[in-house]
Amino acid sequence: MNMSKKKNIVVIGGGTGTFTVLSGLKKYPLDISAIVSMADSGGSNKVIRDELGLLPTSDIRQCFVALAKESNQTEQLLRDLFMYRFDKGNGLKGMTFGNLFLVALSDILGSQNEAIEKTSQVLKIKGRVLPVTLSNSNLAAVYEDGSKVVGEHFIDEPEHDGKVKIEKLFLEPISKANPKAISAIMEADIIVIGPGDLYTSLIVNLLVKGIVPALQKTKGKIVYVMNLMTKYGQTAGFTAKDHISDLEKYLGKNQLDYVLVNSGKIPGKIATKYGKEENSIAVEDDLGEESFKIVRGDFLNKKEVKKSSADSLKRSLIRHDSDKLAKAIKKLVKI
Repeated sequence: MNMSKKKNIVVIGGGTGTFTVLSGLKKYPLDISAIVSMADSGGSNKVIRDELGLLPTSDIRQCFVALAKESNQTEQLLRDLFMYRFDKGNGLKGMTFGNLFLVALSDILGSQNEAIEKTSQVLKIKGRVLPVTLSNSNLAAVYEDGSKVVGEHFIDEPEHDGKVKIEKLFLEPISKANPKAISAIMEADIIVIGPGDLYTSLIVNLLVKGIVPALQKTKGKIVYVMNLMTKYGQTAGFTAKDHISDLEKYLGKNQLDYVLVNSGKIPGKIATKYGKEENSIAVEDDLGEESFKIVRGDFLNKKEVKKSSADSLKRSLIRHDSDKLAKAIKKLVKI
């Protein structure tokens, strides 16, 4: 075996959680692949899907920004440009430059998949960004009261009682996995799932046909990063065990090798704000003797996140620290 070969690491998810993990991992000598959810239907992604007939680009854009090279002023400027969100303009407000760039390039090249590959080159990203699927489908949820909601955005930001539990999650229509995503999983040394909204950022990827069988067959070790806070509309009142139980409904039992759990204390001011504004609490660590190894540590970034005034979507107020997570994952990869 060639000991000098870089380890292959796959990160599965979407949103700011995946952004955080990738931002830390790119600092190490790893071959990184980000497998990204394609079900987002809120904000500018609604326009991109409904009016332009393209797959949503926000999660892809966030991965590009996380992995982008930033060793000089020009590269940093490009990265900042992809993150820029318009705060005025009829039809433009709330849009990001990065999303518009991907839409325009898809039109020029006649292929959204090719546009994703070309954007990787423009930003000189460290790694690959792979849509979990290349087909268009909607996320749907059936709740314990028998009601059904269609659309990722309406599951993520519910108009119904967000304390009602999700009984079943599925895609309409069923979508087939991107072959490159399957290959990445099969070649991985470590697969990181999370952090991120349990249903709309993580489990949504497991619904794509071909992903779970690949995760069950791969020799790579599977790491789950436990969320910091519960999520109204998805995991209201969930403990750590509840998160894993629901994840295993789709992934299968005894598939996790490691679970990373934050033991750092959420600052009181932020915890109070979460409770009042988000109906969320810190996830209780009730894990004991489990089939997987538990890695506990202070993985917290104690700074409160300030979102853009042009951003109409709800965002997490506190996040994992990218460097702390990367160091913990690096130890598992043994580099």
